[in-house]
Amino acid sequence: MTRWWWWICQWVIRLLGLALWRLRASGVENIPPGGGCLLASNHQSFLDPPLVAAFLPREMHFMARRSLFRNPLFRALIVRCNAFAIERDTADVKGVKNAIGRLESGNLLLVFPEGTRTRDGTVGPMKAGIGMLAERAAVPIVPVLIEGAHRVWPKGRLLPGLGFIHIRFGKPIPAVENEKSAADRVRDAVVALKGETPGCPTASSSRN
Repeated sequence: MTRWWWWICQWVIRLLGLALWRLRASGVENIPPGGGCLLASNHQSFLDPPLVAAFLPREMHFMARRSLFRNPLFRALIVRCNAFAIERDTADVKGVKNAIGRLESGNLLLVFPEGTRTRDGTVGPMKAGIGMLAERAAVPIVPVLIEGAHRVWPKGRLLPGLGFIHIRFGKPIPAVENEKSAADRVRDAVVALKGETPGCPTASSSRN
């Protein structure tokens, strides 16, 4: 059951997003109403997790790099928002088990298979681990495309600026046993959403 304060946070983020970035989302109907599911998104800025969460019909869990947990206050905040630590570029067995456990418990889990934020808005190669998580937890993967956030908050800038951001949720992809094939298939699905996404200034939201 979704906690009441989660809904409040969603509406606050949506209102701020609309005022500052004309935030829009489409394809939310592609999110399964129940059961475990991986949300595999391109990564454009620090804004990505809350902006994706703002439009979901269910609470979301997400991986965050371990360095973000060093500050006690920020750690308390993101843990309350269902974040858990993962060590990037290593075989983090504990983090992987945590992710699989959350998926098997029927949660939505947001991951950024590129592993790092883009500098120019292009969608980079995706790590094969996305397929392993989906296969072991036996869950579908929903591709997510974020557009415009890299211009609003570029890598290296201290604070975000103004602009347009649009988020598109694609149709679920069944788990694929071959990890490399799964990574390529997810990337293709994310890139394909560019062709389905209207321009950020005029895109209409699927939830108002």
